[in-house]
Amino acid sequence: MADPTEDAEGAPTRGGAHRLPEYADRVLTEVERIPPGRVLTYGDIARRLGDGGPRQVGRVMAQYGGAVPWWRVVRADGRLLPGHERRALEHYRAEGTPLRAGADPGATPRLDLRRAVWDGGVGGGRLAPGRG
Repeated sequence: MADPTEDAEGAPTRGGAHRLPEYADRVLTEVERIPPGRVLTYGDIARRLGDGGPRQVGRVMAQYGGAVPWWRVVRADGRLLPGHERRALEHYRAEGTPLRAGADPGATPRLDLRRAVWDGGVGGGRLAPGRG
């Protein structure tokens, strides 16, 4: 059985004995706040932290995100994370995350970001259109 404090590549995860870098801890704390059925983009997380950018958040998620609801941190275009589409889609459907049909029949759905993005409120609301 795999060590629950490490991801598939053996990298330390949340709750492990290894101390996370401060920025990674801040990112993961923000991810844990996102309620089921809602998402934030990588850029949204960076803006909420007032530090870094989408790539830095993506790097943290790639290295340390296995122990948090990683599927709730998404691309700005609504496309599902390449290589993880099936698992992410299972989570989105189970949580009732708003989706929209893919461009072609049978294509993988995309997230409906207008309805799915979390505004940070207690009620699991969403940001207003044109949030930037």
